[in-house]
Amino acid sequence: MSSGSASRHGRLLISPSLSTPTFSTRSPSPSPALQHHHHHHERRNSTSSPKPLVPFPSSSSASAAYRPRSSTGGAAAPAPSAAFAHNARLAAALVPAAAFLLDLGGLPVFAVLAVGLAAAYLLDALQLRQGAFFTVWAALLAADVAFFFSASLSSAAAVSLPLTILALLLCAETSFLIGIWASLQFRWIQLENPTIVAALERLLFACVPIAAPALFTWALVSAVGMASASYYFAAFCMLFYWLFSIPRPSSFNNRKLDASVQDCDGILGPLESCVHSLYLLFVPVLFHAASHHATLFTSWGSVCELLLLFFIPFLFQLYASTRGALWWITRDARTMDQIRIVNGLVALVVVVLCLEVRVVFYSFGRYIHAPPPLNYLLVTVTMLGGALGLAAHAAGKVGDAASSAAFTVLAVLVSGAGAVVIGFPVMVLPLPMISGYYVARFFTKKSLSSYFTFVAIASLMVLWFVVHNYWDLNIWLAGMPLKSFTKYVVAAVIMAMAVPGLALLPTKLRFLLELGLIGHTLLLCYIENRLFNYASMYYFGFEEDILYPSYMVLITTFLGLALVRRLYADQRIGPKATWILTCLYSSKLSMLFMTSRSVIWVSAVLLLAVTPPLLLYRDNSKGAARMKAWQAYFHASVIAFSAWLCRETIFEALQWWNGRPPPDGLLLGSYILLTGVACIPIVILHFPHVQVVD
Repeated sequence: MSSGSASRHGRLLISPSLSTPTFSTRSPSPSPALQHHHHHHERRNSTSSPKPLVPFPSSSSASAAYRPRSSTGGAAAPAPSAAFAHNARLAAALVPAAAFLLDLGGLPVFAVLAVGLAAAYLLDALQLRQGAFFTVWAALLAADVAFFFSASLSSAAAVSLPLTILALLLCAETSFLIGIWASLQFRWIQLENPTIVAALERLLFACVPIAAPALFTWALVSAVGMASASYYFAAFCMLFYWLFSIPRPSSFNNRKLDASVQDCDGILGPLESCVHSLYLLFVPVLFHAASHHATLFTSWGSVCELLLLFFIPFLFQLYASTRGALWWITRDARTMDQIRIVNGLVALVVVVLCLEVRVVFYSFGRYIHAPPPLNYLLVTVTMLGGALGLAAHAAGKVGDAASSAAFTVLAVLVSGAGAVVIGFPVMVLPLPMISGYYVARFFTKKSLSSYFTFVAIASLMVLWFVVHNYWDLNIWLAGMPLKSFTKYVVAAVIMAMAVPGLALLPTKLRFLLELGLIGHTLLLCYIENRLFNYASMYYFGFEEDILYPSYMVLITTFLGLALVRRLYADQRIGPKATWILTCLYSSKLSMLFMTSRSVIWVSAVLLLAVTPPLLLYRDNSKGAARMKAWQAYFHASVIAFSAWLCRETIFEALQWWNGRPPPDGLLLGSYILLTGVACIPIVILHFPHVQVVD
């Protein structure tokens, strides 16, 4: 349809096809005469120059005024099913950020937002879409004003005014990004302003990786302290770099109107991608230098911390370049591969040497039995040789006979050197070397028998190490004797070593891998809960506080979630095992914020009750409701029961929030609120038809 025809009929043409629905940009219910003329004009154009259909994304907050009507019966035709494609990754960044801002702002901000969003919902229900849109922005603006005058930031301004101003600017930017994300949920904006929504999407992807790491680090430091803030910040930078800086297809790049603003295959352009790379590499280092300027170069350990904060994100960025993260440097695959190999080799050597100084000799020097300078040589051979061998295999450089033989020799050498370092008896020194041979044979030949032979020999080595170093110590650790605690640790290590072999079993034996992963995760949760919440060691009549590092909880959680996602993507575990493992790993994060010793199990039960609508039914066929009514009632009752089991955790959270024990009415209301919020996924995802008002 020509532009003149579009302006004459007040319609935005999507496709010149008779069966394609059209969407009004002015009137919600055009007259039948105009529709008849419009379809006649479409038929005439479709016979001369047919064009492909380009669907518009829809949104859950779309107005009913944009449901297309047929020209004959006037019944509502089905709206396009595609939504804004990146809601999930934006929710992962902005929803926790919004929750943290609400916690900072307190009751005034919560009250302003509650009133404003309720008014916006009412206007949207009355099909006053522009009013709902401006009400959302007015609510965010009013919440910002209330936030700026909150008591917490007013008291912080007395300590450091420049830092408070930066914090306010960060909070204002985050609120602005939340408003942009909310604006993209209005489908009428997508229809009437296609170039604007493409620019807003690009703005979100450009700004979220800058603002979210700082806000997440702020929240985590408020909970666990400032000691390792630089590493938290670097970890969040890598996380959001992966989510937003790797090229993603735009939700709006199929429209011809967007061709003028698309300068690359993805959402971001070269400038934004370059800024994200520089931010990832240098800002964590600068943050560490600013917060530790007094002790920056006082020891080799401090220097190694600076190098680690630069080269670990650098290694991560080189890995992300395999997914196109550095497309703005060059698009030639061979050149990029050379860049990865050369820079990765240098970065890997630096990281390994710094880890030796900062971690191995600093924290585990008591377990190194080789005398100096032989200990430095053997530790370097073990760590650097193992890292180079794994990197070569991961890069696909181990394939022919010569490289396989070199890889096998390196594995045997690394295993022998590591055994000498930890003081393994010389008489049985061939045993670890044999295990190195079998693990190399597994990597080169993909032999399952070789791998399980390696697991058996390595298990004997782990048992020897534990018995030799810990078995005779009269120490209470994590609320139990050390001898009992080491049994759980040994079992967890052996199960972890067995998982890669179980992953290669045939599909019929997939349940063994699922059982092994679930058992290992339960054991890991138990061990970390004991270490984190029973943080004291008793020996010889004395007590000493031992803090299990918070970053270890984060590392094991995110590594576990990444492993579960990868195994599910490779179809090695089923949806039920994925659901259970995701809930168990996610529940470990609750230990960072709640002091209760049972919070991890309570959180796991609540997540297992809430998440089935999100994880268990997502593979079912598309339909009006994937979950039957009786299943929904059953899940709702399970959610209510699980929330009741969490009553003590709710009580502790309310007591921490108010500073005093909450009254019974507040406790009951919080229980009802938690139950209702937990049931939202059931209604939104599986019964969307009950929300439609004709």
